[in-house]
Parts: sequence; structure tokens; C-alpha cells
Amino acid sequence: MKKREGSTVTDALARPADATLNPKRWKAMPIIALAVSIIIMDATVVNVVLPVLIRDISLTAADAEWVNSVYALVFASLLITVGRIGDIYGRRRLLIIGIVIFGIASVLAALSDSGATLVAARLLQGVGGAMILPATLSTVNALFTGRERGIAFAIWGSTIGGMAAVGPLVGGWLTTDFSWRWAFLINVPIAIVVLVGALLWVPETKDPHAARGADVAGVLLSVFGLGAVVFGLIEGQRYGWWTTTEQLTLGGFHWTWALSPVPVAFALGVIMLWAFVLVERARARAGKPALLDLTLLGIRSFRYGSIAALVVALGEFGMLFALPLFLQGALGYTALETGLLILALAIGTFLISGGSAQLTRRLGGRGTVRVGLLLEAVAITGLGLSIGLTPSAWLLAAWLFLYGVGVGMATAQLTSVILADVPVSQSGQASGLQSTFRQLGSALGIAVLGTLLVSTLAVSTAANLASVPGLSEASRDQAVSIVKGSAGAAIPGLGSLPEGPAIQSAAESAMVTAARITTLSAAGIILLGLLATIALPPMRREDEAVPAARAATDAR
Repeated sequence: MKKREGSTVTDALARPADATLNPKRWKAMPIIALAVSIIIMDATVVNVVLPVLIRDISLTAADAEWVNSVYALVFASLLITVGRIGDIYGRRRLLIIGIVIFGIASVLAALSDSGATLVAARLLQGVGGAMILPATLSTVNALFTGRERGIAFAIWGSTIGGMAAVGPLVGGWLTTDFSWRWAFLINVPIAIVVLVGALLWVPETKDPHAARGADVAGVLLSVFGLGAVVFGLIEGQRYGWWTTTEQLTLGGFHWTWALSPVPVAFALGVIMLWAFVLVERARARAGKPALLDLTLLGIRSFRYGSIAALVVALGEFGMLFALPLFLQGALGYTALETGLLILALAIGTFLISGGSAQLTRRLGGRGTVRVGLLLEAVAITGLGLSIGLTPSAWLLAAWLFLYGVGVGMATAQLTSVILADVPVSQSGQASGLQSTFRQLGSALGIAVLGTLLVSTLAVSTAANLASVPGLSEASRDQAVSIVKGSAGAAIPGLGSLPEGPAIQSAAESAMVTAARITTLSAAGIILLGLLATIALPPMRREDEAVPAARAATDAR
């Protein structure tokens, strides 16, 4: 057999096989899937309830973006650190702590009465979520091997794709029939079920050979470096990408320079991440415990797969951020109606998940990823071209269904391809790092495509209002400010302004233009992700044939 990057088949065969045959492994899988579902559903629920939050607790557009993105900032900042902690101290233990934190944060979010308290609760949810995701992923990687491992990853990935679509439906129903607060409180009973199930059925897994020394410098550099980069991505629109457009205030500190804090944050982030790499290399050479084993990036499937995951997440999350704003702002959909439409995505994902194992055997992991991404790009393109003031809901649902099929094919198998050659002892690190790539992609998608949506909306609204006869410049500027400040969520209420019907019509038309451009841009980004998979190596048959020893000792 050929030697693989990052591990060898000989090493795998030399390990005892009993650990991976833990009889609880399939009992653990529903709990793992439910744990993943709670963080994915919560993230997508926010997309649907955001327009309601803007009106109910008077969020500004910047506050709204922070509510949606602070989770990604904290998530991305902590993933590498908590992934390594799971390897050392136990992945089930990490899952349990994470689910408790997430449940408490959900209660705090439901009780919020201002943008500041809601953002703080979302930040705490990010801490819990950062523990949950790598803990579940590395546990799957440790408990399953061979064909079972492919099926387990299909379940894990399909859960992500499915819940990304079910979340808006649940959030829309709770928001429309009850209150947006219940969209957060629904997490609590799910968290309790996961907590009990984890204690009963999820085996503890860890790396018994992991050094337990503290890499304090690595932790600080990775957390603050990633945090600075994601901060820049999120706040570029608010404070300016180069020159300051709004003063940054933190406590008693005021940013008074002409240069925006955003490029400064980017520069500091890059410097700290580069220093992080240097520190990790130095610690590895000195034989000291390191937060991140940089040899992971030497594994071709891991390196290029993670890059593809970042690009794909950029397109996917940017599109999912823009779509609910269009449906509710331009078409007047309720939160429930928005969720029902997006349910088509979940149906496509769940239907394809049943045949994912057969598709992978026929096309291979890499081929399945490519076909899935191609379907995603085609579906988003069709969706963008179908956007208008009177689109057929059935046509939009059909494109979302096709998009869901693509997600169901691509998401799980891309994760499987990324981790295919990673030694199981490094599962936590690898899971955290590849999840970091995805979270950076999601933050980048919301920042880039969110900025594109709002900027295009403002420009198009101003242009449309310029042709409204008799409209004063003050009224035009006021309308543009309202539309831009709410990211389109306030469009249905513009009818109450003087000359309201004409203003509302102009804003709705502008929202159509902005949503179409944003959606088509998301499709182009997905195609870039497809191109990135060209560098992925084919998955060898030995990846499926290696017996249970593939993940032996580490699954104890």
C-alpha cells in the first residue's frame, strides 16, 4: 500500500481495533447530530427574525449585522483552541460544557431588550458553539472508520444542510405565531436532551499521547489574530474600509484618526497570525506542546479542502443572509412564509442524504463534492434570475430545492475529504482548523455580500427616487437613509411617509436589483469554490479499506 500524507496504513493497522468498535457509536450518532443541529438552526433562525428584531428593539443596520456576525467572530476565534482542548481533555467533556453554555446564552438572548444585550448573548452562544462543533466532528472522526465513517459523515453533513433550512421555518413559525424570543428559547429543551444523551451514550474520546503543557502564546495570538481579522470583515461597512466614516467608541476610548480602524485591525490580525505560525513552529522544534500541529497544512487533502470550504461558505452564507431580507423587505413575506419557502432547501438536502453513500461509491468523495457544488451554483444562478417583484413562489422553491440537493451532496463529503488523511489523534485540531476556515468564510460572506446588498440597495433606491416627480431632496435622503439603515427591512413601512406609495415602490424595485446582484455574486463565488477542488487528491480505496484500527487508541 502507498504511504498517505499525514499518516500511514501500516501505522493504522498496528493499532488495536477494539476502540473503534464501541457498541455505543451508533447510539451516539443521533445525539451528535442533534448537538450540531442546535447551533446550525440557531444561526439560521437569526436570519429570519432579524427584520423583526430591527423593528422590535430598534436595532440599527450595524447592530443587526453584529447580531448576525458576532457569533461567527467568536466562533472562528476559538475553534483552534477548543479543538485542541478536546483532544487533550476529552471531546465529550468539551461537548457537555459547550451545550450548557449555549443553553444559558439562549435564555439570555430571549430575555434581551436592547441590541447590546442581544449581541452579548450571541457572543456567549459563539463560545458554546465553538466547543460543540469541533467536539462533534472529531468524535465522529474517532468513532467511525471505513464505510461506516462515510455514512456517519453523511449524517453529520446532511444535518448541517437540513437544519440550515429548517431553522428559518421554525424561527418564522415561532416569530409569527408567538414571539421572536421563542426562537431562542427553543434551544433550551434541545440542549437538555443533548446533555442527557451525551452523558448516557456518547463515549469519551481523546488523544492519550497529547502533551498537556500550556501554549499560552499560541492561544492568545490565534484568538486575537482571528478576532481582529473577522472584526475587520464585519465592521468594514460601518467604519470604512480605508478612511473613517463613523467614529469607533469603546468605553471611554474614541477613534479620532482619519484612517479607519478596519485596515488597522486587518494589519494587526495578519501580524498576530504570522507570529502564531512562527511560535508554533518554534515550539514544535523545541519539543514543547503546541496548540496547532502545522504538519496538518502539509496534508494536501486537508489544505486544499479547507480552502474550498472557506470559499464555498462565503457564497452560501452570503446568499442566506440576503434572501430573507429580500423576501420580507421587497415581497412583504412574513417570517413564517419566509421559513416555509426556504423549507424547500431542507427537503432537497434530506432527500439526497439517503442516497449519499451510493453516490459516493459511484462518484468518489471528490466527484460528489464537485457535482454538489455545480448544482449549488446552477440553483443560485436560477434563483437570482428569478428574483423580481412578482416571482412565482413555486419557482423560487424549486431553485431552493435544487440548491438543497447540492448542499446535501457537497457539505458532508467535503468534510470527509478534508479529514480523510488526518491522523485521528489530531482530529480535534483538524476539526477546529477546518471549521475555522468555514467560519472565516461565513463571516467574509456576510461582510462582503452584506455590504454589496446594502450598498447596491442604497444606490438603486436613490436612483429610483430621483425619477419620482415632486419628491423633495430631504424626503429622498430620508427614505434612502431608512432603507439603507435597516438593510431593507423597513421597506414595508415606507408607505406611511409623505408620498409613501411612490417611495415604497421605488425601494422595492431597488431591493430586487440588490438581491439579484448579490445572489448572482454568490453563485460566482460557489463556482470559485468548485475550481478550488481541482487541487484535491482522489480518495484512495485504502481510505475505505483500512480496518477499524484506523482510529484505534484515540477513541478510548
